[in-house]
Parts: sequence; C-alpha cells; structure tokens
Amino acid sequence: MELQGLNPNCDTLFWLRRDLRLDDNAGLFHALKSSSNVQLIFILDKNILDDLPKDDARVTYIYKSLEKIQADLEELNSSLYVHYGTPIDFYKNIDQFFPRVKKVVWNKDYEPYARQRDGKVQEILNELDIRTESYKDHVVFDTNEVLKEDETPYTVFTPYANKWRKKLNAFYSKSYPSDEYFKHLSASNFRLKPLAEYGFETVEVAAEMQYPSSNTLEKYHKLRDYPAEDGVTKVSVHLRFGTMSIRKLLQKAQLVSDSYVNELIWRDFYQMILWHFPKSVVNEFKPKYAAIPWRQNDEDFDRWKNGNTGIALVDAGMRELNATGFMHNRVRMVVASFLVKNLLIDWRRGEAYFAEKLLDYELASNVGGWQWAASCGCDAAPYFRVFNPERQAEKFDPKLEYICKWVPEYNSEEYRPMVDLKQSRLRCIETVKNALS
Repeated sequence: MELQGLNPNCDTLFWLRRDLRLDDNAGLFHALKSSSNVQLIFILDKNILDDLPKDDARVTYIYKSLEKIQADLEELNSSLYVHYGTPIDFYKNIDQFFPRVKKVVWNKDYEPYARQRDGKVQEILNELDIRTESYKDHVVFDTNEVLKEDETPYTVFTPYANKWRKKLNAFYSKSYPSDEYFKHLSASNFRLKPLAEYGFETVEVAAEMQYPSSNTLEKYHKLRDYPAEDGVTKVSVHLRFGTMSIRKLLQKAQLVSDSYVNELIWRDFYQMILWHFPKSVVNEFKPKYAAIPWRQNDEDFDRWKNGNTGIALVDAGMRELNATGFMHNRVRMVVASFLVKNLLIDWRRGEAYFAEKLLDYELASNVGGWQWAASCGCDAAPYFRVFNPERQAEKFDPKLEYICKWVPEYNSEEYRPMVDLKQSRLRCIETVKNALS
C-alpha cells in the first residue's frame, strides 16, 4: 500500500492524541530532537467515535484543531497524516503505511481505555522491533512524582497540594522548545479530508484558544464563583484536548494567582486518583457508599437534565450546558448536589450526562467532581452537606442576571419547584445515614 504524500525516509512517528499543538509539546520535542525525519499522525479512533452522535461538538473541535496543525505544518513543508480506524489495527499494519519507521513517540494518557490501548500498541510495536517512547505532557506532575513518604498515593487533597507546591520548581514548569527542531519534520504533503468524509457534521464551536490575561487571573479569586461575571478562564477545553500547554498556563498563573494554581493542582490530583484507582470511574471510592439505595426515577432525571426542575440556579445551569456545552464550575457543584442529594439519583447518571454534553469533558475531573458531590469520593464533602440552590443563587447571582438569562419564566406563577428543598435534604441525610449504619 503506497500512501500519496509519504516521505519514504520517515523513520519516526509522533502520535498526536490529547496534545493537539506543536508548541511546547513534550513528546514532540523529544521525537524531533532525537530524529531527523519525524512524521506527525493522528488516529480518529472508531472505538470512541462510533458511540458519538454525528453532530458532536467535540469532534468538530478536534477537527478544527487538526486543521490548525495542518496549516502550521504546511508552512514548515510538512503535513499531518490522519487515519480513520482503530489504533490497534493501524499499528498491526504499520508496514503498509510507514514501512521504514523505527520509532513511535506519544504523550501519556491516564484514562483506563487509553492505558489499555497504549499497552496493546506497545506490545504490537515491540514484536515488530519498533521502539516506543512516552512522555509526560498532560499534567505538571506524573503518576509517581507526588507520593506520601511510604511511596503510596495521596487520597486527601490538602497534603497532596502541600507536597505538590513544595516539589514545584522551574524544571517542572519549563517549556519545551519544540520549534528549535522543526527542521526535523518529515517533508510530506498529506491532505486532510473534510470532516464529512469521516461521517460527522461540522457544528459551531466557540472555543478560541487564548491563554488567560494577567488581569483575568488576578481577579480570578474574587470573581470565580459568580456565573454572571466574566471571571473564569474557560481554558478547560484546551487542557482537555491539549491545545494549550499546561506548563505555559502554570507560568502565567504563578505570577499573579495562587488561587488559579490551586485549580491546576486539583486537576493533577484527580488525574492521579484516576491512575492509581481506575475502578473509581464506576465504583464509589469509599466502598461503603455503594449501599446507598438510589432512586431510579426517570421522570425526575429528565426534568433535571432538561432544566425543568423549578429550581432556578439548577435550571439555568442545565440549560446553559445543553445550549453551549459549558457550565460554570460553581453551578456544576450545585446541579450535581441537587441531583444526587435532593433527588437521590445515582451520581453515575449525572456523570454520564455531563460526559455526553460537556465540551471540556475530562474523565478524571468529572468523576472526581461527581463523587465529591455524592460524598462517596476521595476527600469528598460529608453526606450531610447539601447545597441549598436558593441560598447559592442569593450569594453568587444576587442580581439574578445569570438566572434570568437562562430561565426567563423565573418570576411567573407557573414556575414552581419539583421538590421541597428542606424535606428532600432531610430525606437524603436519613437515607445515607441508614445505608452507612
């Protein structure tokens, strides 16, 4: 099989995954530094894509990121090779695509599917006598870089954060100058097919890649909890897909916002929890909480996910999510608490719905956040802590700007709560207390 656009002298592949940028890319830097002929590839993984709707905004986001990479590479007399299929099949037949390749490089991914996939790919390539290398790029500290004195992982955030901060130095936040070795890119000219040829529709995605300004970061600690304010960075989607460097973001935050650095630590923490405790994706981190008798009420769940609960801040958040693929972080906590505590509906159902709708969906943080809300995760809120969405609205949306934007019928007589907040709170506390006893 001969590929049009192939450079026959290509000896190294760099496999882009959730690191969709050329700038400050750890794996790409190492690949280019150690080889004089590096071809970039991306695999549209059927194992993931086949389960997604054809108009999934994340697919459009990924494709637009690939378009940018392709344009950047073309200016460097190179190109991106995109393969549609499964990584396993691609690497089993790599000699049909890149017969002279001797090494494949990628950046690490900490999710269970990715670990299984990468392990199998490594086995296949080892059998073909093709070297593999993987590098840390997605997080500041890797899986075993922040551990307790006995070399076991932290499961409580504060001591983890203290150790994280103590260990941080310029080495860990330093950028990789990938551009110094762009001359080692393969001189290929592959064409990027239109998204429609892969069976997907292009939808509108409002997620322009831009590092937050110093002004935004300086005000972050004051405005971050107010959904009507322009007080958050909205870079989570870029960290999710790697269109932004975690190191460059950390460099900016270190100068002006300790509060924002703390958010980056939380992100690392949940990634490491996922790595060390992969069963927590579907199982309660605290096993005793598996005894909670969740209500399997589809009607209540539908009202929650459609933003028709009659609880203003909850409805505003869910409508924002459904319309934009984004939800303010303070509101995420409120809507999660309402589902798992006031409605007593399984956290896994909420997590799955967020996975379907969030443009910035990241497994580690999403599972960590939902288990925190349900009180069954590591370092979670106690089960008797139940957010009162009305008090939350009074505190963080006092002028009702956010609520009225998404819930225009808020002041109408027909707009009524589906549950009594006080009674449903007491029901939750009693139910969980009995389940744990």
